[in-house]
Amino acid sequence: MNCREFGTENSEVVVLLHGGGLAWWNYIDEIELLSGRFHVVIPALDGHAESDADFNSIEDNAVRIMNFIDEKFKGHVLFICGLSLGGQILLEILSRRNDICKFAIIESALAVPMPITHRLIAPSIKISYGLICKKWFSKLQMKSLYIRNDLFEHYYRDTCAISCDNYISFMKSNSSYHAKQSLLQCRARVIIFVGGKERSIMKKSAKLINSLLANSELITVSNYRHGDLSMNHADEYVKYMTMIME
Repeated sequence: MNCREFGTENSEVVVLLHGGGLAWWNYIDEIELLSGRFHVVIPALDGHAESDADFNSIEDNAVRIMNFIDEKFKGHVLFICGLSLGGQILLEILSRRNDICKFAIIESALAVPMPITHRLIAPSIKISYGLICKKWFSKLQMKSLYIRNDLFEHYYRDTCAISCDNYISFMKSNSSYHAKQSLLQCRARVIIFVGGKERSIMKKSAKLINSLLANSELITVSNYRHGDLSMNHADEYVKYMTMIME
């Protein structure tokens, strides 16, 4: 599994799982804040830029990350964080391995299937895929996702690297994922974030996840949109990380 690593190797390990269609730079500001104290590891999610595998399913990607943690870190890390698709993969990891990390942050993770959206994904992506590498279209996409302008070159390069089939695969998996009951066995302390300006289904998902994770806290960040916290408010994000470890 390909990944970006930052900080001292003998430090406690923090694994960050980026959102769908994004890459390591999802956490570019967190890297600067965390790498002096921790060994920060950001795997390239399957089917994304820098990945060594196509995307098959959230479950398969979760297994690959668990195997990576087993091989490189003897099956346990201090912290795992995930945004959106990365948050769903983290949910799957926690549902399968209740002791893989001591702390976790789940940000804006969909845990309730969206069957109508699921059916529309393949045809809509096939129609629009040819526009992805047009810079004007990429800038519109960035604006709709509230990604800041200084990340444009990263965003443009890495979205162009994702194949049409991989887009369809991870977006269909995202829209059909449901949280597993085995999360009830998770031992990690978890913070669940959802933006105050996110869709109602995201807030419903956050409440469901909170009900399944016994040692969790749900925080609604007012006036924030999907992914806003980790992408645009790294100081606040890291403050919450520090708080949960105290």
